[in-house]
Amino acid sequence: MDFKEYNGVWVFIEVKGEKIAPVSLELLGAGRKLADKRGCELAGIIIGENIKPLAKTAFEYGADTVYAYDQPIFKQYRTEPYMRALLDCCSKYKPEIILYGATPTGKDLASAVATDLPTGLTADTTELDVEAETGLLLASRPAFGGNIMATILCKKYRPQMATVRAKVMKALAPQTGRTGKLIEETISLKEEDIRTKVLEIVKETTKTVRIDEADIIVAGGKGLGSADGFQLIHQLAETLGGAVGATRDVVEAGWIDHAHQIGQTGVTVTPKIYFAIGLSGAIQHLVGMKNSGLIIAINNDPDAPIFQACHYGIVGDAFEIVPLLIEQFKKAVSSKEESYAGEV
Repeated sequence: MDFKEYNGVWVFIEVKGEKIAPVSLELLGAGRKLADKRGCELAGIIIGENIKPLAKTAFEYGADTVYAYDQPIFKQYRTEPYMRALLDCCSKYKPEIILYGATPTGKDLASAVATDLPTGLTADTTELDVEAETGLLLASRPAFGGNIMATILCKKYRPQMATVRAKVMKALAPQTGRTGKLIEETISLKEEDIRTKVLEIVKETTKTVRIDEADIIVAGGKGLGSADGFQLIHQLAETLGGAVGATRDVVEAGWIDHAHQIGQTGVTVTPKIYFAIGLSGAIQHLVGMKNSGLIIAINNDPDAPIFQACHYGIVGDAFEIVPLLIEQFKKAVSSKEESYAGEV
């Protein structure tokens, strides 16, 4: 391959409802840094129906150019038509790097495109960098059960591609009024050419735990000793109006279900406040919460790795410390409520 033909960093812009998915805004921020380091353009590619107005948001979050495939056939995501559109755009403009969110849609589309091109694909990336001179993408992710960080390179093929976990990158502050170049693309596709049909979209009606959206998370580990001991986490979370998080070994022990698992094989979170109680701070867990605004750790082992990742650390017995915190937080809430009642 003649690598000189390939230029630019692209982000696949995923649409949820009528808005750009948060992970795509995060990737525009990451892509902007890569493009600036490489001295090239940052472009977004957006596929769907009635999606051209969303280009304005992409420009404000860092894109220089947006390629838009806006046709009725793209109304609902299906692998084949989206893949054909992206391959069509790749063949015309030859990007050096393409980033996708590690969502069900992003993973499905990226793997299909990588197979057809063909090129390499690094999955579930948590760190990104690029060699300024060569353009080689340095895509890093936990490997061997999360015990090491592996940096994966695609030296022989272009474009280089990676799916990136949500919440591990930061979106840029939007620049209101920032504009760019919108390029409208079309592709000749008929409904009868597509082998899959969307018959119905069923929205989930069961209540699910959305710890990835919580401002306060109280997470516990095996250091709490038992399922009964883990109730301490629930009590503090309830007092603070926060969500409950857990490590993988807690979930595997059956103390709480998988929806609460944070880390490499769970969800990635970025709350304003993160309590890490009775957990050691293994890299598998840290990768899922290291970008939290404020991390407070409680552990009776002064050498626990979590103390290297937290902002405030308390060495001691959680069963002595947490009840004291709950008591003080309840007093603070009660005092605030009394003050508010007095004002009314």
